[in-house]
Amino acid sequence: MRPKSKDNSIKIFALASFLHDMGSDIVFSVWPVFVTQVLGANMSILGLIDGVGDALVSISQAVSGYLSDRWGKRKIFVWVGYLFGGVARIGYALSPSWQWLIPFRMLDRSGKIRGSPRDAIVSDLSTNADRGRNFGLLRAMDNLGAVFGILISLFFLKYLGYTKLFLFAAIPSFIAVVMLILFTKEAGQEKRIFKGLSFASFDRNLKTYMFLSALFSLGSFSYSFLIVASQRSGIHIESVIGLYLLFTLVASIFSYPFGKLSDSIGRKKILYLSFLCWGLTTLLFIIWNTYLGLILAFILYGLHRAALEPVQKTMVAEFSEKTVVASTLGAFQMVIGLCALPASILAGILWDTISPQAPFYLSLFLTAIAGILLTRVRETKKSSSP
Repeated sequence: MRPKSKDNSIKIFALASFLHDMGSDIVFSVWPVFVTQVLGANMSILGLIDGVGDALVSISQAVSGYLSDRWGKRKIFVWVGYLFGGVARIGYALSPSWQWLIPFRMLDRSGKIRGSPRDAIVSDLSTNADRGRNFGLLRAMDNLGAVFGILISLFFLKYLGYTKLFLFAAIPSFIAVVMLILFTKEAGQEKRIFKGLSFASFDRNLKTYMFLSALFSLGSFSYSFLIVASQRSGIHIESVIGLYLLFTLVASIFSYPFGKLSDSIGRKKILYLSFLCWGLTTLLFIIWNTYLGLILAFILYGLHRAALEPVQKTMVAEFSEKTVVASTLGAFQMVIGLCALPASILAGILWDTISPQAPFYLSLFLTAIAGILLTRVRETKKSSSP
């Protein structure tokens, strides 16, 4: 039986994640509208800003994962990452033009240094019987925090305006920082020999899985495109926020069940479900861009994220060697994150130069290829008691 203190540690990280994501989605539920309509950027610029941010996520998680394994330290990366996010939101609030958003977006996304070390802690505290459930709990709390953040944005934007709303959004992350510093301790790490990380040392399953995930990421452009595509249908800003709320609520409700289900029926089946939901989402934006179609699309998008995120990290953790879990998770995030940079930039260019449907066609094609490659991945169950 697992010690109660380990369950409490996971719950503390889940609560901190809830607070941080609440602040994040106060901002990001209105981010595309803020960037394009308030600060005057076009879709290519929006794609560039989002793409640079996503690329920095990959680099920051790779670096922090490597250093976390090398130094045997995890916690400091987590609370510093939350601190970066809080400071960045203050920067967003005070930015007079879209150019000023770039350094603060970079700082915000660099805050993802928390990701790989935190995920490594959760993996270390888990077994194969509950790892999916624990990662699902983190994603559920992420998304639940996002639900609260969107509701705050929906009800208070017209009263506070963007500047005051974004300043308020920094507060939950600062609370999370204080909570982690005061109420968590550095977990005792067993003595391990860290020999570094090499892609050549990955087994065939992990290499294939990373390649198909990278390919999928090339078509998985920023959610900003879904928001702007919805607004092109003529619906009001409150309705756009409402659609984003619907997506987040669905993701929040289903992340934990999907993660837990993957413990019993296997990771690949849940990943196939994720790819299917995303493919249907892109189809709806192509062929049924009505209000009813948008509602269904955002429900499917929520199911896609709920199925994808817990299982992605769980599979990587189970494919990796015990001594380099954080490094491997960071390397995985680096690969898919670096693909996200050209994905959003390319989507913006296709949108501006060909048609708003063009990015969705490309994404649908790449999702199908990734699904075919997934048939070549063999799930493994490694003994991994905490």
